[in-house]
Amino acid sequence: MEEEKMNLRLDMNVQKLEAEKLRKGKNKAEKDLDSLKTDYKKLRLLMRTVGLGKTSEQWREEIQEERNKVDRWERKFQEVQIEFLEASEERQNEQLYYFQNQVRNRDYIMEETVVQIREVADQFQTLAVQADTLSVKYELESDRGK
Repeated sequence: MEEEKMNLRLDMNVQKLEAEKLRKGKNKAEKDLDSLKTDYKKLRLLMRTVGLGKTSEQWREEIQEERNKVDRWERKFQEVQIEFLEASEERQNEQLYYFQNQVRNRDYIMEETVVQIREVADQFQTLAVQADTLSVKYELESDRGK
């Protein structure tokens, strides 16, 4: 019992140490993040101020080129999306035709089965009539023999 308590205390201490270690790591990460944010803001301000050596006209041209690229990619995406939808529709139509053929085939088999069942029923009926006829003949023969 004492050994279990000691083990539990040790486990608790280990967990406390790990939690403290995680807290310290988190605090350091937050400080690093704040520092990065500050550096990023300074860099953005510097970039705006310096303009990276381009004139406003050069920036406008580059922005227009990028917009043109975006437009081309959007058109390409739409074309691919249309192709995908058309292929998907074609595949669905093929599946539809396949399933319709399966239904037709099963309907045909069921119709053939119904026809065969009716033929068998007719044959049973014929046999029943023949059995009745034979039964009557047998009774008549029996009555004559008496």
